Amino acid sequence: MIDFNKVRAIDIHTHAEEPCCGTRDDGYDDFQAGMAAYFKNPAGASGMLPSVQETAAYYRERNIAAVIFPVDAERETGFRRYSNDDVAQICAENDDILIPFASVDPWKGKMAVREARRLVAEYGIKGFKFHPTMQGFFPNDRMAYPLYEAIEEAGAIALFHTGQTGVGSGMPGGMGMRLKFSNPMHVDDVAVDFPDLGIILAHPSFPWQEEALSVAQHKPNVYIDLSGWSPKYFPDILIRYSNTLLKKKMLFGSDWPAITPDRWLADFENAAFRDEVRPLILKENARRLLNL
Repeated sequence: MIDFNKVRAIDIHTHAEEPCCGTRDDGYDDFQAGMAAYFKNPAGASGMLPSVQETAAYYRERNIAAVIFPVDAERETGFRRYSNDDVAQICAENDDILIPFASVDPWKGKMAVREARRLVAEYGIKGFKFHPTMQGFFPNDRMAYPLYEAIEEAGAIALFHTGQTGVGSGMPGGMGMRLKFSNPMHVDDVAVDFPDLGIILAHPSFPWQEEALSVAQHKPNVYIDLSGWSPKYFPDILIRYSNTLLKKKMLFGSDWPAITPDRWLADFENAAFRDEVRPLILKENARRLLNL
């Protein structure tokens, strides 16, 4: 088990990228190459995406605990998802460093609810990742509410991608990805209707940064993770709120493998965060939210 008194940080946002069941689907190489170009890293090249086991080794070497999850977007993208069970089993084998989240497309209805409940019961899943743009839904669509209810009942977390995405960036038609679904204001309804559900708004929410800050400030159960951007590019208002009103609501996240924690942490050192706020962002806020 993870010794949270000894790890130096908790990375709340890392990805298990490869689809399950053998070789990549048609088009997946182009998709990953586009992601690599967007984030200026080599992860889209054949064989360059790290396995979950390699991710565990990388984080263990750095003494950083990591929340890891796949993204179930089969319906919208046509790409097979990485099995939640496979990821959870590998996390169990590396429970000294990895914290298991899962992802279930809410469009799967009752199947999604059953899978979420089973994953929590069998593996102790701590949370669920939603990507409204990749999954093609508004977070406040009532069709997703039975799934939120199951997650809330289990005491797990709902983590929502917000803002622009590197998924499909530069590809024809953006690979069909519609940015409108990821405005964080749509999550405000979820926070109202599920007040006991821990919610994370992932990423600096360009172009809706102020909406994200507003929701997190107004709703006690809403947090923000700072993944997907280097801290040197954070807007001033995000740093200002991180240092003051939302200092207990901000969470370190890298977006591995798109952005490495090495790069994120190096730039975090040089960003204008107050010394007393840094340990809250790096570990303590996540530890409290995840009840670790």
